[in-house]
Amino acid sequence: MGRDARRPRPVAAFTTSTPPKARPRVSPQGPGTAVDVDDQVVLLDADRRPCGTAPRLAVHGLDTPLHLAFSSYLFNAAGRLLVTRRALGKRTWPGVWTNSCCGHPRPGEDITVAVERRVEQELRLALTDLHLALPDFAYRATAADGLVENEVCPVYVARAVGDPDPDPAEVVEWRWVEWESYRQAALAAPWTLSPWSVDQMTAFGRAAHPLTAALGAAG
Repeated sequence: MGRDARRPRPVAAFTTSTPPKARPRVSPQGPGTAVDVDDQVVLLDADRRPCGTAPRLAVHGLDTPLHLAFSSYLFNAAGRLLVTRRALGKRTWPGVWTNSCCGHPRPGEDITVAVERRVEQELRLALTDLHLALPDFAYRATAADGLVENEVCPVYVARAVGDPDPDPAEVVEWRWVEWESYRQAALAAPWTLSPWSVDQMTAFGRAAHPLTAALGAAG
């Protein structure tokens, strides 16, 4: 689904959030190495089958090839959704409010493992009750500067253990909000949120709280 998206200002309702603390980041490969510097993403053909790889840091451009990603929506014990504001240095949609965490599975990596890895790297959170909520979601979006996102992006829901301690290179602010408040923001002011999150909220529809629904289906 095509979209031309202007770079929005932060959502006023979400601007009293907690900023991340400055702290060093350590990659899974050990101290002194950069996080995800050499990551590869999985390229997909028109039938959504893997057809190659590309460097994560170079794959997004004016003609971004279709590739595999994921989105996640994380909830606390009270059922509130973690929303995050993307860091101002992000290449795509900097400074925009969005869902809890996104990322790309590495070649051969199970997506659930990728979700847990990325959430720990970006937010320093552990997860429980991780479930696939929107298995077939995909989108294409064009930012105001012409940069394109083009992803097959299954959507996961999970319960987060505690509050985040985000990497400031990834997340500049965060907040726990009511699910319905975020859904209404996506409906009333879609230009203030990431385009993928707006489309995902449309895909969720008016159904029950997604984590409650996932737990009920699993039980």
